[in-house]
Amino acid sequence: MRFGAQPWSQATDWPGLRDVALDAERAGWDAVYTWDHLLAIQGPWRQPIFEGWAVLSAWAALTSRIRIGLMVGANTFRNPGHTAKLATTLDHISNGRAILAIGGAWFEREHEAHGIDFGSGFGERLDRLDESVMLIRRLLDGETIDHAGRFYTFKDAVHAPRPIQAHLPILIGGSGPKKTLRTVAAHGDAWNTSGTPEEFAAKDAILVAHCTDVGRDPRLIERSVSFPIIVRDDRSEAARALEALLAHNGVDEITGAPILLGSPGEIAAELRPYRELGMVEVVVRMPAPYDAETIERIGEVRAALDALP
Repeated sequence: MRFGAQPWSQATDWPGLRDVALDAERAGWDAVYTWDHLLAIQGPWRQPIFEGWAVLSAWAALTSRIRIGLMVGANTFRNPGHTAKLATTLDHISNGRAILAIGGAWFEREHEAHGIDFGSGFGERLDRLDESVMLIRRLLDGETIDHAGRFYTFKDAVHAPRPIQAHLPILIGGSGPKKTLRTVAAHGDAWNTSGTPEEFAAKDAILVAHCTDVGRDPRLIERSVSFPIIVRDDRSEAARALEALLAHNGVDEITGAPILLGSPGEIAAELRPYRELGMVEVVVRMPAPYDAETIERIGEVRAALDALP
């Protein structure tokens, strides 16, 4: 199982956000992700926050091995041609380490603040995402596109240079059963979700059914799960560390995902059911200021998980 760090880009400064990626690479993490938001999404929205694609470009230039992407990009912020060009440029800066991660967008306040079209509802945004991802895939693959769709119009659109990766992966975040998971089935190379093992299993069954409908092998889609992890030999110490991090971000709790606290062995035991269900990557949510012990000890978690039958 791979491990990706997801440092929150709010309530921090650039040296902190820069160094967490360098520390993660040195400690053996497989990927580093950040948000794509214009306003803080945890706690008070007026907190400082950095722009996602600019952060990725800096990380790409500073690192040499670790994979890099958003978790996840807001489709509403950009035309799909712009998004494809950003991902390709990142792939060249990183020498082939880019991940294009995208979702339908959900935070209405940042759209309202900046006059960005939020659409008429969640269903429309997911329809827009489906059309967008289809176009992005075709651009990344080198097609010349003429397209007049419900949301986007392209005329003789083609991109050069192509990405360094022969097939730059598209990761789609979200778990909507009717639309998001169908988009994953049709166009995604990877899927990120959250929840308990039982919740994941139910969502995955829906994804497999959509794959059958669109004629795609579900084994071609990597599954990843996202939740907070704090590594300490004593679980109560881990809980205190998490509480301090949340207080720094003006947050009382994190809802919607399990929180894994404790020793490497305890965390590995909690990850084992996800591995058995086909998860290949854990994306660890990291509030600022980023927990150095968790970053340094992720190799112990990996070793403990590998030791389990």
